Amino acid sequence: MSYIGGTAIGLKYNGGVLLAADKAYILGNMVLSSGVRKIFPITNYVGAAAAGIVADMQELFKEVSWYANLRYRTINRPLEVRSIAKLTSVIMYHRRLFPYFTQILIGGYLNKPELYSLDSLGSLIGDDYIVIGSGAENAIGILDSEYSIDISSEEAFSIALKAFKATIKRDVLSGSEIDIMTIDKDGYKIVSKSLI
Repeated sequence: MSYIGGTAIGLKYNGGVLLAADKAYILGNMVLSSGVRKIFPITNYVGAAAAGIVADMQELFKEVSWYANLRYRTINRPLEVRSIAKLTSVIMYHRRLFPYFTQILIGGYLNKPELYSLDSLGSLIGDDYIVIGSGAENAIGILDSEYSIDISSEEAFSIALKAFKATIKRDVLSGSEIDIMTIDKDGYKIVSKSLI
């Protein structure tokens, strides 16, 4: 049984970050639900997208959000995107013997767009665009050919949709319903789209 079922895409654009994830909850070869949220707001300016076991990602981001909120109340200013990504990395590495079966994207915008990926052991890597999950091989070609750092939010949205359309044609573990979160200087917004 694959624990990285589903696909999540993250990309920076001019003035923000886009995170997208499919909504299918797959267990083995069975679709349990096509309406599960795999996009998580952590703060008003930082969010996450995930692929893998839904219960693990829900538990992980409940813990990360709790720590981020506690830290915000302590220092009375927003946490940096990298700080939240590093916190998530530490939590995941601490659980390395009994890992969360999920891959993570963390993105946000405070003074600039930032995007990071984490594997199930908490390895932290930053990049301009990232694809994780079972559909990554299908989606990365679209991003490689169409992405540039100075794209607008509308272009980012269009590229993400095109990458997901390519993915659902070849990856049975990725669903055709997706959630898309954009994060910019005004905070985050989430919209849902059906690709069929």
